[in-house]
Formats: sequence, C-alpha cells, structure tokens
Amino acid sequence: MSSGSNITPSVMPAHPPQREKTVHDSDAQAVPGPNRVVEPTKMTGAQAIVRSLEELDVTDVFGLPGGAILPTYDPLMDTSRIRHILVRHEQGAGHAAQGYYLATGKTGVAIATSGPGATNLVTAIADADMDSEAVVFITGQVGSKLIGSDAFQEADIVGITMPITKHSFLVRRAEDIPQALAEAFYIANTGRPGPVLVDITKDAQESDMEFSWPPVMDLPGYRPVTRGHSRQVREAAKLIQDAKRPVLYVGGGTMRAQAAEELAELAKLTGAPVVTTLNARGIFPDDDPQNLGMPGMHGTVAAVSALQMSDLLITLGARFDDRVTGQLASFAPLAKVIHADIDPAEISKNRIADVPIVGDVKTILPELSDQLRASFADHGTPDLTEWWDIVNKTRETYPLGYTATDDGLLAPQKVLEALSEIAGPEAIYVAGVGQHQMWGAQFVEYNRPNQWMNSAGLGTMGFAIPAAMGAQVGAPDRAVWAIDGDGCFQMTNQELATCVINKIPIKVALINNSSLGMVRQWQTLFYDSRYSNTDLNTGADTIRVPDFVKLADAYGAVGIRVETEDEIAPAIHKAMEINDRPVVIDFVVSADSMVWPMVPSGVSNDQIQVARDMTPEWDEED
Repeated sequence: MSSGSNITPSVMPAHPPQREKTVHDSDAQAVPGPNRVVEPTKMTGAQAIVRSLEELDVTDVFGLPGGAILPTYDPLMDTSRIRHILVRHEQGAGHAAQGYYLATGKTGVAIATSGPGATNLVTAIADADMDSEAVVFITGQVGSKLIGSDAFQEADIVGITMPITKHSFLVRRAEDIPQALAEAFYIANTGRPGPVLVDITKDAQESDMEFSWPPVMDLPGYRPVTRGHSRQVREAAKLIQDAKRPVLYVGGGTMRAQAAEELAELAKLTGAPVVTTLNARGIFPDDDPQNLGMPGMHGTVAAVSALQMSDLLITLGARFDDRVTGQLASFAPLAKVIHADIDPAEISKNRIADVPIVGDVKTILPELSDQLRASFADHGTPDLTEWWDIVNKTRETYPLGYTATDDGLLAPQKVLEALSEIAGPEAIYVAGVGQHQMWGAQFVEYNRPNQWMNSAGLGTMGFAIPAAMGAQVGAPDRAVWAIDGDGCFQMTNQELATCVINKIPIKVALINNSSLGMVRQWQTLFYDSRYSNTDLNTGADTIRVPDFVKLADAYGAVGIRVETEDEIAPAIHKAMEINDRPVVIDFVVSADSMVWPMVPSGVSNDQIQVARDMTPEWDEED
C-alpha cells in the first residue's frame, strides 16, 4: 500500500500500516484537529513542522535536541501554543509521550535527533506498539544527499523500527511535511492505536516551502473498520442466550476504545462474571461484585478458574496473550469464543473464534446489548445462579491476600493497600514491570478508566518515572503515583531532574527490596534459590547504594524513607500534600515477598498456585 497517491517519492512510506486491511464503513479521512484553514504562507520546513503540530492541536511535546533536528528547535522557541519539555534521555521522551496519551487520549509526541537520539527511542516505540498507544515520534535525519553514506550520526531509523511501528515516513522535501504529519496523527489514533514514526531530513527542515492547511490526505488501503457485522452480532447474541457459564474477558482494547459505559451496560444485561486484563484494570470497577479481578499468570484464582470452567468467552479488545492463557492448548477448553476486536489480525490468531466481530468495541457493544434485549424478551433471561454459586465459592475460598514478612521488613502489599486507601481512585498509578507492577495491579483498587497504566506487553523496566511525568503533564489536577521497583527506578530516575525543573510533581512509591525482585522470585522457585546477579546491593551491607533519599534530595525532590508499618500512612499523606516538586518515598520491603497467585510459565492455568507448591482445586464437574 502506498501511504498516498499524491505523495512524491521524497516522502517514503517505509511500510504500510501492518493492521486494519479490511474495508471501512466510510471512505472519509479527516485531518485530525480543528481543521482551521490556513492560506499559503512561505516558511521553512522546520517552521512547517511546528505549525503543523499547532494545527493538529498539540499542546505538549517531549524531546531532546541534536544536530539533525536542530532546525526545528529554533522555531519551537517562538510558539506559545506548544510546551516543550526537555528530557534527560530520549527514552524518557518516548515513555512520557506514552503516559501523556494514556492519561488524556490525545496523541503523544516525542522528538529526537538522528542516530543515537533516534535509536534511544526504540524501546518506547516497541512499548507503544505492544500496548496499542497512539504516539507520533518525530526524528531528524541527516541530509538527503548523505543518506546511505554512513554520515555522522546516521542511522536508518525507519528500517530499524519497521517491525514495531504502525507506519513510518521518511520525508525528504519540505513541502511534504504537513501531509506526512497529518497522516501520521490520523494513522496513530484511528483503528487500533499505535506508534507512527516521521523521520525528516535536515535539508527538508531547512528548505523553504508554501505552507497551507489542511493538507489533502489520501491513504488508499487504510480503512479501519468501526461497525461490527450485524449478522455476527446476532450470532454472538445467540451464543450468550444459550450459555450456562459465560465470562466477559475484557482487554486493553476496551480501554483504548473508551467503552466503559458500554461495557457496564452489557455486563449488567448479561449478569456474567467480568475479568479485566492488566491493561484493562479500571475499565470495569473493582468494587462491582461482578468483577472477579485480573486473569492470567498473577491473576486472582476466581478470574483464572472462571475462564478455565467457562463455556463461553465474550472476548472484548483482548488478544489471548500468553500471560493470560498460560499453556494455550489447555486454556478454557470447553468454551466457545466470541471475539470482538478492531484489529482483524488479532482475531483467531491465538484462539479460533466461533464468532469473530471486527470493529470498534464502543460501537459493537451497544448493538450487542440491543440484540440481547430482544433475545431475552423472546426467550427469557438466562439463569446464571448455579454458575455464580461456583464462582463465588472459588472467590471465597481463595481471596487475594498475603502473609506477613518474618525478617522485620515491610510487606510491599501492605504499602500498596495503604496507598490505594489514601490516594484513592482519583489518583493515577503508573508502574514499570516486575513484582511491584503485579502488586500494584492486585492491591490498588481501580474503579475508573485511565486510573492505571503500565508497560504490559513489552515489560519495560524504567517505564514508570517518565510515563508518570507524561501523565502528570496531561492530567495536572490529579495526583500521579509512580509505583516503581529499585531496579526499574535506576534505569530512568534522571527524569526527576526534568520533573523538578518543570515543576511536574509526580510522587514515587519506591518498592525497595534491594534486588531484581521478579527475577529473584523465579530463581527461588525454579533455580533452587541460586541468586545469580539479582542482588542490587551486594557488598554494600553497611551503606545504601544508592541512598534513594539522598538521590532525591540531590535532584531537588523530596526524599522520605519508610522502614516501619507506622510510618507508611504518614509518609503517603505527606507526599499528597506536596505539589510543587516530586516526592520519592523509599519503602524498604522484604526481598522474600513473592507475588501470588502464580501460574508458572508454560503450564496450564489449571496449575495456578496460591503459594509455593500449593495448587487450588475446583470441581470441574459442577
């Protein structure tokens, strides 16, 4: 597919959007933003980049300048409509743009120079791709005539990122910049959201051009489906009518579609149990009795067992990833599958769908609810009493909990329970990857959308601090808590400087067990407690390396250390009262604390363990 028949060869559509290849309901492709009409005006390509971002209603960008993007940073000084936040590492810019998107629903923007500047964005690009996040990455490139010559700071960032972007542009001419950026924003935030790269040569930035707005967009072959096929919706309603053990399996695509109200309507109508994946936490309230919690490797026993015993999976914006299914062949063996997703490539990729529905779940769910009402009126509402008896018995027998530590150090679960109670549902919680991420997903109560964000698919250490920074910029009136581990924190903590200088008052709950906790847990369980290179404080028995309180102080943030239970709540309350700079609370927790429940990698979900060598039992014949 060409990204547009009116694009000259100087705008190189490096590869087509790898998804959404079916026919759309409409051929209309509107330029994002308010579409103010701008008459032709002479300016440089660099000025056109800034002006295009303004016309696309971009208000905040994250970046770090360098030689190949320097022409764009000059006119960036002159705009009053765009706030540029200077990060300390380009990876931080990418994660901040992700956090901004997750907090606001607006496309995030990260800017970097060529070569190492661009390659430092790769982790964030891959992360955004895995978790379906709309971010536009703008990179400078060496001059057109130097491409392919191994020039200073040249890297083929388009080629490097081809497998991990939804689409890429290489722009060689100034006059093609507005169209490339308009199409980038459209592609990023339509269909299944995803990252788009716009690589712009230095000479394109420096050359003169006639700027006008809006540009004409032409994306033949890119027509994301939004409406589900009516026949498939009717077939789904029939399966739900006949099901005895239905489960609503809700994934992150439902969050991206902003379909919380539509999901709540369907859940109440069916009366079925609901499970919400790691990226869907909060899309259906935790305090609703229909919510069984999170499924998967570290999900609740109730959620995992309900999926295993189900006779119908009503799968909404989920992709049957390995962390949910465990051993795929044994996942929900008796269940038929309804699978609704905006990305046709996901349907039947891992599990064959009996009823596939391609489209936006926000549009599909009301149609499905209407069909169900008609069906229930004709045939009666299904009686799920026996199913709920089984589900509730499991939930009561295996509640989510934890044991007290025996080494005198804090239980991390207790810390997060206190954080949830004090910061409450109006706060935003951001995690990287590891034990702290799972405890954050388990022990903080999520009752609204966009309350929880993390690196789920890629599992990126270092995500939390810059993503929290971006979320705080996007949602300045909310408290934003980064739930981080001491291993993750040390990968990107330099962005505390960015937060201090720009008065971005994130709060950090540092779950400090002096180790790479999740790796250590696996070594405990599967490697005979041989802790190879997971202790982060080896040889430093009498000192803290680093001392996180002193580190926070060095950055100009507030540092607090908590070592006893009676200090937990006062420290959190104090952090909530500080809104002019970041706060880092060093919670010193036990390295022996583990994340339970757990399904060991590669085994059936039937082998879920609530503690070491303990596997729950449920009656599969009930």
